[in-house]
Amino acid sequence: MNRLALLAAGTAGLAVFAITPAGASAQSTGTAATVTSCGYSGLQAGLSTRVCAAVTGNTVEFYGTVGFAGPPSHGSPAPAPKELFTTLTAEVVGSGATPSTQTKTVIFAQSNLEVHGLVTTAPCGSTIRGTFGTASFPRPANPVVHEVTLSC
Repeated sequence: MNRLALLAAGTAGLAVFAITPAGASAQSTGTAATVTSCGYSGLQAGLSTRVCAAVTGNTVEFYGTVGFAGPPSHGSPAPAPKELFTTLTAEVVGSGATPSTQTKTVIFAQSNLEVHGLVTTAPCGSTIRGTFGTASFPRPANPVVHEVTLSC
């Protein structure tokens, strides 16, 4: 197989992984396995965003990801850094409790960005909903949502 065909096959394989909406992967963290899953991506502030959950036992860390919605046009100048106002929330569905919320200002430059920092603990069997919103003046947030059920 020549190099060009091999490169095309590898790129096609990576493209399949990039469009999988809610894939899950297990990572070893000592005694308990961490399972990571992500919701569908959405457009916010002209960028592609999604919210992901890393579940270990009855603990969930929600985090948001931000990246370009598509490749820049060939020959165009690099995009200027953009200030983003992010909001990450997590709530136990049906509990009636106030959602945990984290707001953070970040600068998006030219590489993918992850916004971490919100960890929630809930009883086994609970469903936890995470949302991630990104705003950049004058564009308002249009949050993406992801739910996970704790199987412990």
